[in-house]
Amino acid sequence: MQKIKNIILDYGNVIFMIDFARVREAFISLGIKNVDDFFGHRGQDSLFDAFDKGEISVQEFRKGIRDKAGKPELTDQQIDDAWNSLLIGVPKGTHELLLALKTKYRTFLLSNNNELHYAWCMNHLMIVHGVSDNSPFFEKTYYSHLMGKRKPNSDIFVEVLEENDLIPAETLFIDDSPQHLETARICGMQTALCTKEEPLAHLIERYRLI
Repeated sequence: MQKIKNIILDYGNVIFMIDFARVREAFISLGIKNVDDFFGHRGQDSLFDAFDKGEISVQEFRKGIRDKAGKPELTDQQIDDAWNSLLIGVPKGTHELLLALKTKYRTFLLSNNNELHYAWCMNHLMIVHGVSDNSPFFEKTYYSHLMGKRKPNSDIFVEVLEENDLIPAETLFIDDSPQHLETARICGMQTALCTKEEPLAHLIERYRLI
């Protein structure tokens, strides 16, 4: 790996753990058919893309879920609980690793997110970790629903690189989605795949980042 001066990190399953199996079961319980084609790690219905980019409101998202399920009687709470069911939390020691990285590199968060998940995560951070958001751990944080863009499209990477005057070849991007890493490589960045078998702590050790 070449000289690294900047690190951009994904959020879900890199820093904040999520479980797609849980939301799969929750959507099935709501009556959604073909759930594996509807929402998953590698692909999802256009409804989620629009929500991730902030193109639709929470109410429009909920209506989309009701339409997909064919159940207009579903309550807001039922939909929100199902959608948020995949959110777990931040593993012990992860925030400390982020703070250590911040002392050596310019670090940034780049997350595909949405209004409901964002609110749940920020509330969780306050209750469990005593911080109101992720700003203590990064130079700057970027969320797709606030940017109007989402990974794996290249425009979201270009915005982060250009806004912060980052040289792509000196920038490491860490994500759990191969399709996101592919775009980052096309943009000239170095990349690392975060997996269950090789989580963030292992990647930091493997590449001697700290």
